Amino acid sequence: MGDSEGGDKYRSHLSGEAEKNTKWRNGAPPNYVSVNKLFEEGRTKVWPPGSLEEQVQNMVKTWEMELFNKTRLADHKTLVDPNTYTKTLNGRKPITLEETRKIGGGYNSFLQTSLPEELRGYNPAAETAESAHLAFTTTFPRGFALEVLQVYSGPPVIAYKFRHWGYMEGPFQGYPPTGELVEFFGIGIFHVDEKVRVERVEFFFDRGELLGGLMRGGKGSGGSMSTSTGAPSPSCPFLASK
Repeated sequence: MGDSEGGDKYRSHLSGEAEKNTKWRNGAPPNYVSVNKLFEEGRTKVWPPGSLEEQVQNMVKTWEMELFNKTRLADHKTLVDPNTYTKTLNGRKPITLEETRKIGGGYNSFLQTSLPEELRGYNPAAETAESAHLAFTTTFPRGFALEVLQVYSGPPVIAYKFRHWGYMEGPFQGYPPTGELVEFFGIGIFHVDEKVRVERVEFFFDRGELLGGLMRGGKGSGGSMSTSTGAPSPSCPFLASK
Protein backbone atom coordinates (compact mmCIF):
# COMPACT_ATOMS: atom_id res chain seq x y z
CA MET A 1 0.00 0.00 0.00
CA GLY A 2 2.93 2.33 -0.66
CA ASP A 3 2.58 5.57 -2.61
CA SER A 4 2.96 4.62 -6.27
CA GLU A 5 3.69 8.15 -7.46
CA GLY A 6 7.11 8.71 -5.95
CA GLY A 7 6.03 9.33 -2.37
CA ASP A 8 6.59 7.40 0.83
CA LYS A 9 6.97 3.62 0.45
CA TYR A 10 4.86 2.92 3.54
CA ARG A 11 2.12 5.53 3.06
CA SER A 12 -0.36 6.26 0.29
CA HIS A 13 -2.20 9.54 -0.38
CA LEU A 14 0.90 11.61 0.43
CA SER A 15 1.86 12.82 -3.05
CA GLY A 16 0.74 12.70 -6.67
CA GLU A 17 -2.02 14.26 -8.72
CA ALA A 18 -4.78 13.33 -6.26
CA GLU A 19 -3.06 15.38 -3.55
CA LYS A 20 -2.32 18.53 -5.56
CA ASN A 21 -5.08 20.49 -3.77
CA THR A 22 -4.71 18.87 -0.35
CA LYS A 23 -4.55 21.29 2.58
CA TRP A 24 -1.60 20.26 4.74
CA ARG A 25 -1.30 21.37 8.34
CA ASN A 26 2.10 22.91 7.72
CA GLY A 27 1.59 23.97 4.13
CA ALA A 28 3.36 20.97 2.57
CA PRO A 29 3.35 17.17 2.84
CA PRO A 30 5.22 15.79 5.88
CA ASN A 31 8.64 14.17 5.47
CA TYR A 32 8.93 10.67 6.94
CA VAL A 33 12.55 9.94 5.98
CA SER A 34 13.80 10.09 9.58
CA VAL A 35 11.02 8.02 11.15
CA ASN A 36 11.19 5.46 8.33
CA LYS A 37 14.89 4.98 9.11
CA LEU A 38 14.03 4.57 12.81
CA PHE A 39 11.35 2.04 11.88
CA GLU A 40 13.66 0.00 9.66
CA GLU A 41 16.43 -0.06 12.27
CA GLY A 42 14.19 -0.85 15.25
CA ARG A 43 11.35 -3.04 14.01
CA THR A 44 11.05 -6.56 15.36
CA LYS A 45 8.98 -7.91 12.45
CA VAL A 46 9.71 -7.83 8.71
CA TRP A 47 6.52 -8.88 6.95
CA PRO A 48 6.58 -10.51 3.50
CA PRO A 49 5.63 -8.13 0.64
CA GLY A 50 1.90 -8.30 -0.04
CA SER A 51 1.10 -10.12 3.20
CA LEU A 52 -1.94 -9.17 5.25
CA GLU A 53 0.39 -7.92 8.01
CA GLU A 54 2.26 -5.61 5.63
CA GLN A 55 -1.00 -4.29 4.17
CA VAL A 56 -2.44 -3.57 7.62
CA GLN A 57 0.78 -1.88 8.77
CA ASN A 58 0.82 0.41 5.73
CA MET A 59 -2.90 1.12 6.08
CA VAL A 60 -2.44 2.21 9.69
CA LYS A 61 0.57 4.40 8.82
CA THR A 62 -1.41 6.06 6.02
CA TRP A 63 -4.47 6.63 8.23
CA GLU A 64 -2.23 8.10 10.94
CA MET A 65 -0.48 10.38 8.43
CA GLU A 66 -3.81 11.79 7.28
CA LEU A 67 -5.11 12.18 10.83
CA PHE A 68 -2.11 14.24 11.93
CA ASN A 69 -1.41 16.23 8.77
CA LYS A 70 -4.51 16.84 6.65
CA THR A 71 -6.62 19.74 7.86
CA ARG A 72 -9.63 19.41 5.56
CA LEU A 73 -12.17 16.60 5.95
CA ALA A 74 -12.51 16.13 2.19
CA ASP A 75 -8.79 15.32 1.86
CA HIS A 76 -8.95 12.16 4.02
CA LYS A 77 -8.78 9.36 1.43
CA THR A 78 -8.54 6.47 3.92
CA LEU A 79 -12.04 7.06 5.30
CA VAL A 80 -15.41 5.94 3.96
CA ASP A 81 -17.00 9.21 5.05
CA PRO A 82 -14.99 11.76 7.09
CA ASN A 83 -18.27 13.20 8.41
CA THR A 84 -19.44 9.93 9.98
CA TYR A 85 -16.09 8.35 10.91
CA THR A 86 -15.43 7.92 14.65
CA LYS A 87 -12.56 6.85 16.89
CA THR A 88 -12.86 5.27 20.33
CA LEU A 89 -10.12 5.11 22.97
CA ASN A 90 -10.28 2.47 25.72
CA GLY A 91 -14.05 2.18 25.45
CA ARG A 92 -14.66 5.92 25.84
CA LYS A 93 -17.33 7.81 23.91
CA PRO A 94 -16.63 7.73 20.14
CA ILE A 95 -15.39 11.03 18.70
CA THR A 96 -15.55 12.42 15.16
CA LEU A 97 -12.76 14.10 13.20
CA GLU A 98 -14.28 17.47 14.03
CA GLU A 99 -14.36 16.63 17.73
CA THR A 100 -10.74 15.46 17.47
CA ARG A 101 -9.79 18.91 16.18
CA LYS A 102 -11.72 20.63 18.97
CA ILE A 103 -9.77 18.79 21.68
CA GLY A 104 -6.43 19.59 20.07
CA GLY A 105 -5.78 17.04 17.37
CA GLY A 106 -4.27 13.58 17.24
CA TYR A 107 -1.92 13.62 20.23
CA ASN A 108 -4.55 14.99 22.60
CA SER A 109 -7.22 12.60 21.34
CA PHE A 110 -4.93 9.61 21.95
CA LEU A 111 -4.05 10.77 25.47
CA GLN A 112 -7.53 11.40 26.84
CA THR A 113 -7.92 10.40 30.48
CA SER A 114 -10.35 10.51 33.39
CA LEU A 115 -7.56 11.01 35.94
CA PRO A 116 -7.77 14.11 38.17
CA GLU A 117 -5.79 16.95 36.59
CA GLU A 118 -3.10 16.92 39.28
CA LEU A 119 -2.31 13.27 38.46
CA ARG A 120 -2.29 13.43 34.69
CA GLY A 121 1.39 14.05 34.01
CA TYR A 122 0.39 15.20 30.54
CA ASN A 123 -2.91 17.07 30.54
CA PRO A 124 -4.55 17.09 27.09
CA ALA A 125 -7.17 19.55 28.33
CA ALA A 126 -4.42 22.18 28.77
CA GLU A 127 -2.81 21.65 25.35
CA THR A 128 -3.56 22.90 21.86
CA ALA A 129 -2.84 20.97 18.68
CA GLU A 130 0.27 23.13 18.21
CA SER A 131 1.65 22.75 21.73
CA ALA A 132 0.98 19.00 21.76
CA HIS A 133 2.72 18.54 18.42
CA LEU A 134 5.67 20.62 19.61
CA ALA A 135 5.97 18.61 22.83
CA PHE A 136 6.25 15.25 21.09
CA THR A 137 8.31 16.27 18.05
CA THR A 138 10.78 17.93 20.44
CA THR A 139 10.96 14.82 22.61
CA PHE A 140 11.31 12.45 19.65
CA PRO A 141 13.43 14.35 17.08
CA ARG A 142 13.85 11.19 14.98
CA GLY A 143 10.14 10.47 15.09
CA PHE A 144 7.88 7.96 16.81
CA ALA A 145 7.81 4.72 14.84
CA LEU A 146 4.99 2.21 14.48
CA GLU A 147 5.01 -1.49 13.66
CA VAL A 148 2.28 -4.12 13.53
CA LEU A 149 3.25 -7.15 15.61
CA GLN A 150 0.33 -9.44 14.84
CA VAL A 151 -2.91 -9.35 12.86
CA TYR A 152 -5.73 -11.30 14.53
CA SER A 153 -8.39 -10.82 11.85
CA GLY A 154 -8.66 -9.34 8.38
CA PRO A 155 -11.34 -7.16 6.72
CA PRO A 156 -14.02 -6.13 7.41
CA VAL A 157 -12.95 -6.00 11.08
CA ILE A 158 -9.16 -5.75 11.24
CA ALA A 159 -7.81 -6.43 14.72
CA TYR A 160 -4.08 -6.13 15.33
CA LYS A 161 -1.39 -5.67 17.97
CA PHE A 162 0.99 -2.74 17.57
CA ARG A 163 4.18 -1.29 19.02
CA HIS A 164 5.03 2.45 19.04
CA TRP A 165 8.58 3.55 19.93
CA GLY A 166 11.12 6.35 19.83
CA TYR A 167 14.18 7.67 21.65
CA MET A 168 13.77 10.50 24.16
CA GLU A 169 16.48 12.75 22.75
CA GLY A 170 14.75 16.01 23.63
CA PRO A 171 12.98 17.39 26.72
CA PHE A 172 9.33 16.77 27.48
CA GLN A 173 7.46 19.43 29.43
CA GLY A 174 10.26 20.06 31.91
CA TYR A 175 11.55 16.48 31.98
CA PRO A 176 15.11 16.30 30.61
CA PRO A 177 16.01 13.96 27.76
CA THR A 178 17.30 10.53 28.78
CA GLY A 179 18.30 9.27 25.34
CA GLU A 180 16.52 6.03 26.23
CA LEU A 181 14.04 3.96 24.29
CA VAL A 182 10.40 4.79 25.07
CA GLU A 183 7.76 2.38 23.80
CA PHE A 184 4.26 1.12 24.39
CA PHE A 185 2.04 -1.64 23.02
CA GLY A 186 -1.65 -1.80 22.27
CA ILE A 187 -4.53 -3.21 20.26
CA GLY A 188 -6.21 -1.50 17.31
CA ILE A 189 -9.50 -2.47 15.63
CA PHE A 190 -10.35 -0.97 12.24
CA HIS A 191 -13.83 -1.41 10.79
CA VAL A 192 -13.49 -1.07 7.00
CA ASP A 193 -15.60 -1.36 3.85
CA GLU A 194 -14.98 -3.53 0.78
CA LYS A 195 -12.36 -1.03 -0.47
CA VAL A 196 -10.58 -1.15 2.93
CA ARG A 197 -11.62 2.41 3.71
CA VAL A 198 -12.11 3.08 7.40
CA GLU A 199 -15.57 3.50 8.93
CA ARG A 200 -14.56 3.55 12.59
CA VAL A 201 -11.57 2.78 14.79
CA GLU A 202 -11.10 1.44 18.33
CA PHE A 203 -7.86 1.58 20.33
CA PHE A 204 -6.91 -0.03 23.62
CA PHE A 205 -3.63 0.85 25.35
CA ASP A 206 -2.19 2.24 28.59
CA ARG A 207 -1.07 5.84 28.10
CA GLY A 208 0.95 5.49 31.31
CA GLU A 209 3.42 3.25 29.48
CA LEU A 210 4.27 6.15 27.17
CA LEU A 211 4.22 8.94 29.76
CA GLY A 212 6.07 6.86 32.35
CA GLY A 213 8.93 6.44 29.91
CA LEU A 214 9.05 10.20 29.31
CA MET A 215 9.02 11.11 33.00
CA ARG A 216 11.33 8.51 34.51
CA GLY A 217 14.33 10.87 34.36
CA GLY A 218 12.79 13.21 36.93
CA LYS A 219 11.70 16.80 36.46
CA GLY A 220 14.55 19.17 35.67
CA SER A 221 15.00 22.89 35.28
CA GLY A 222 16.39 22.68 31.77
CA GLY A 223 13.39 21.13 30.07
CA SER A 224 11.51 23.02 27.42
CA MET A 225 7.93 23.40 28.58
CA SER A 226 5.03 22.99 26.21
CA THR A 227 2.03 25.12 27.16
CA SER A 228 -1.47 25.63 25.90
CA THR A 229 -0.35 28.83 24.16
CA GLY A 230 1.29 26.73 21.48
CA ALA A 231 4.21 29.19 21.27
CA PRO A 232 7.16 27.32 19.75
CA SER A 233 10.59 27.53 21.34
CA PRO A 234 13.27 28.80 18.92
CA SER A 235 15.52 25.93 20.04
CA CYS A 236 12.96 23.27 19.08
CA PRO A 237 12.85 22.83 15.29
CA PHE A 238 9.60 21.51 13.87
CA LEU A 239 9.83 17.97 12.52
CA ALA A 240 7.03 16.91 10.20
CA SER A 241 7.60 13.18 10.60
CA LYS A 242 5.52 12.94 13.77
